[in-house]
Amino acid sequence: MHAIVVHSPGGPYVLRSAELADPVPQEGEVLLHVAASGVNRADLLQRAGHYPPPPGAPEWPGLEVSGHVAALGPGVAGPEDGGWSVGDPVVALLDGGGYATRARVRATQVLPAPPGIDLVDAAGLPEAVCTAWSNLVDAGGLREGSTVLVHGGSGGVGSVAVQLAKALGARVIATAGGPERAAGCARLGADVAIDHRADDVRATVLEATDGRGVDLILDVLGAGALGENVRMLATGGRLVVIGTQRGRRGELDLGQLMARRASVVGTTLRARPAQEKAAIVAAVRENVWPMLADGRLRPVVHARLPLDDAAAAHELLDSGEVFGKVLLVSPEGPQPAPGPARA
Repeated sequence: MHAIVVHSPGGPYVLRSAELADPVPQEGEVLLHVAASGVNRADLLQRAGHYPPPPGAPEWPGLEVSGHVAALGPGVAGPEDGGWSVGDPVVALLDGGGYATRARVRATQVLPAPPGIDLVDAAGLPEAVCTAWSNLVDAGGLREGSTVLVHGGSGGVGSVAVQLAKALGARVIATAGGPERAAGCARLGADVAIDHRADDVRATVLEATDGRGVDLILDVLGAGALGENVRMLATGGRLVVIGTQRGRRGELDLGQLMARRASVVGTTLRARPAQEKAAIVAAVRENVWPMLADGRLRPVVHARLPLDDAAAAHELLDSGEVFGKVLLVSPEGPQPAPGPARA
């Protein structure tokens, strides 16, 4: 198979094309013919040597793909048992290895491709949707009528989180860099869209909530926004940190946190045990996939690039000007791959 590997830790141009042996699906796994893979900030960290793959995962990047089922490993239910068939269009949440023309993944982390959505564009859904659902609902306790602040509403996760929170009945406030990106968040459903480069975020949030603050903050900034985030929480609010774009170490005023009876939660998705990922994927299939079917949620794609342009894709994502997702398209295209029903 064709893949993009990290020659050595460093900048975007340590990403190199390589020909590797086709992966073989193991017990409980599915082999996929990849149509496209999503590019995530975790990939940039892995490339730089700061985010190694978990044990057993491929060494090359890629946490989400779309494509077709190419083969079923031992123990995976086939069509006769209500499971997968070779040629089924799917998307998948991976532990790694998506920058390739083939990928193996646990069957519990595979989802049917959403009908009516281009298969290539669907590659930008699994990581973003699973991250948004698990942090807004599971960690954040989002309920209908909540007020949610999504930092980085124009990002890959943020653009999905804005739509998802709105579909779940929340009032959504989103931040983005620049007036055009803020306007894009409004088009996705944000009730209040803030240009963090020009506006005072905390003052705008408090004004929009009559001084109450927000029930939930989904934060990709980390340490650099810690104090401001706590001061924007309502009584009983939750700050869920899913990124550290402005640093990993910060100072927290515990008195303010206690006065608000608030909580701070930090999560990642990639390092979770397989059973937790399976539960998240199952919840997404039950609760979010219908939103894709009826149009309440859609993938937001900034650019499609060929797989061999992975370095340029990393540069683009690192520029801070991407709205939504950057996708890498397989040189073999989105057609289903012929192959045996069992590996």
